[in-house]
Amino acid sequence: MSEELNPEAPEAEEPIKQRKNGLYPGVSDELAENMKSGWADTELHDLRPIAQAAETAARRAALSARFPGERLVVPAGNLKTRSNDTEYAFRASVEYAYLTGNQTEDGVLVMEPKAGGYDATLYLLPRSDRENGEFWLDGQGELWVGRRHSLTEAEKHYGIPASDVRELTDKLAEATGPVRVVRGYDAGVEAALTDKVTAERDDELKVFLSEARVVKDAFEIGELQKAVDSTVRGFEDVVKVLDKAEATSERYIEGTFFLRARVEGNDIGYGSICAAGPHACTLHWVRNDGAVRSGDLLLLDAGVETHTYYTADVTRTLPINGTYNELQRKIYDAVYEAQEAGIAAVKPGGKFRDFHDAAQRVLAAKLVEWGLVEGPVERVLELGLQRRWTLHGTGHMLGMDVHDCAVARTESYVNGTLEPGMVLTVEPGLYFQADDLTVPEEYRGIGVRIEDDILVTEDGNKNLSAGLPRKADEVEAWMARLKG
Repeated sequence: MSEELNPEAPEAEEPIKQRKNGLYPGVSDELAENMKSGWADTELHDLRPIAQAAETAARRAALSARFPGERLVVPAGNLKTRSNDTEYAFRASVEYAYLTGNQTEDGVLVMEPKAGGYDATLYLLPRSDRENGEFWLDGQGELWVGRRHSLTEAEKHYGIPASDVRELTDKLAEATGPVRVVRGYDAGVEAALTDKVTAERDDELKVFLSEARVVKDAFEIGELQKAVDSTVRGFEDVVKVLDKAEATSERYIEGTFFLRARVEGNDIGYGSICAAGPHACTLHWVRNDGAVRSGDLLLLDAGVETHTYYTADVTRTLPINGTYNELQRKIYDAVYEAQEAGIAAVKPGGKFRDFHDAAQRVLAAKLVEWGLVEGPVERVLELGLQRRWTLHGTGHMLGMDVHDCAVARTESYVNGTLEPGMVLTVEPGLYFQADDLTVPEEYRGIGVRIEDDILVTEDGNKNLSAGLPRKADEVEAWMARLKG
């Protein structure tokens, strides 16, 4: 990674920060003057609106209608330091990206109330200044991190008037009237509004934006299907290289799936769980540094995130050598049966909890049948005894966050009613910890989860991830084909 120059820029209103141990102590007047000129005009004149421009406009209109007469401030967030002078890859806040389609750091959407509606402005960093040398001297200048849109280009691209974000905090400090801000992303914006907002009112804004995403529009459903389709290909990639993973570790699986996510999407939607053997019993195993052994199971829980931030969330539990042994298949088939019951309960008008209850009932019955817990099943469910081995809820909303709509009201989410356009996961599991002395020794260290992404339709549901086989026989045949 190259070292930035960062000397004090000539004629700048504020000196450009200088690296303490930079190799160049400064910039000569001649070089500074030379760098100002001789550059081609690169303004883009043929930009089209983003694909979801109509949807983001409708979302902003719904937001304004919910909070009429109020100024609404939604920041993208800022870069976060990883170490010293390197930053984590930036991901804009979901609220901001949902309302604008823009994904650049430091951006802020401001919706100003007016009679009968609102005026929206997208506050962004303009292109780097070539007159003061920012574009090549500053660590976030375009020569270092790449070109960004001009404000004029941004207006065309996102369909929202754009202004310089560096002027925003002064404007916000002078603002009058009721204001709400989405907190937690931009400390500077929050500081400018500190005497104008309340936590309670701001929480109401965040809850509304979370609930707005509960039912997906057609664009969002299309993006989720893209994410799932890429994820299916990522799972196929992994099966093809299981021999290399056996020679190395779970990291080979993680890296293989990550390649597909970066080639076809923006990133992975969450840390990939590449859990071989007893690691499958750790629900969020993301260290991925364990051995991959023939005869064990691989629990792969992973999802590609699209360029518009929509993520898949799919899990398969695969026999590393291509064939389930008798006990593995028995446990796998029980989880499959539970998932089938859960998916069947996903339908419009049903309760969100129905699919969880249906899956848990099957698993509880299996545990009683196997003699691992004393029945009857109703007693097990009433006391939650099955949870020692089922551990987690059977699913969650899915969208721009892997656990989407997380701050929605309970009555709108987990205690709510399913509607067409909702997308959720159904993911029952059984996990027998390696140190669990309450189960026979042969069970210990086996973990199985099967997870699919389910769209609620007008007449039932659609499994968006049906491209990956689920039945044990079909999984084995699929793996054999891929391994050639």
